[in-house]
Amino acid sequence: MNNNTDTNSGQPQRPSKYVMLSENGGEATGIRPPPYRRNIPRYHKSSHKSGFIFYLYTFFQPKIPSYKFERIDVNNFDMQKDFSLYAEFVVTVKAENPNDKIGIVYDKDSIVLVDYDDSTLCSGKLPAFHQGYKNITVLNIVLKGKSEFGSGLQAALMDNRKTNRIPLFIRVKAPVNVVLGNVPLRQFDVFLNCSMVVDNLSPNKTVSILSTKYNVSVAL
Repeated sequence: MNNNTDTNSGQPQRPSKYVMLSENGGEATGIRPPPYRRNIPRYHKSSHKSGFIFYLYTFFQPKIPSYKFERIDVNNFDMQKDFSLYAEFVVTVKAENPNDKIGIVYDKDSIVLVDYDDSTLCSGKLPAFHQGYKNITVLNIVLKGKSEFGSGLQAALMDNRKTNRIPLFIRVKAPVNVVLGNVPLRQFDVFLNCSMVVDNLSPNKTVSILSTKYNVSVAL
């Protein structure tokens, strides 16, 4: 029995008919091909695995996790005479897994950056952890950094501080694995961008988040 399967439609294919041609190109009747001339299709393990993963994704319909920055604590924000800046923030983010059958494992190789006017103030990482079904986890992320901060940026920042409206841009790249039970299915990258406006960046003073705008995307 021929068990050929069309990998595009998932429907069985009919056995191919064999035709013997004569020397002048016409069909030679009354001649049957020997059984050993049948072409046996070859399937690669990767195609089976990809099909299985596609089935699981279709059946369970995974949803993209959501994130919300809830708080920023400024431990250090020190302008130097050489126009460099040392900054140390603690950012509190709420990560929500909306899936009821799928867990998410966050890899250790993530990166979090806080930018001001295209200059990176500080950076850090998300903790590596396994987030269960329908779970909300609150993360405290320590960010540190020293950057060159020219006189132009210092002047712009001083103007923003006077108006109590300082624009920040937070970028997150998080490699994660989708997990069904205890079985990791596939790794992909979650990209989170957040445009944020805060009222101040003074050390040891409460920072109010005035506005946020989020963009989340996924890359396989």
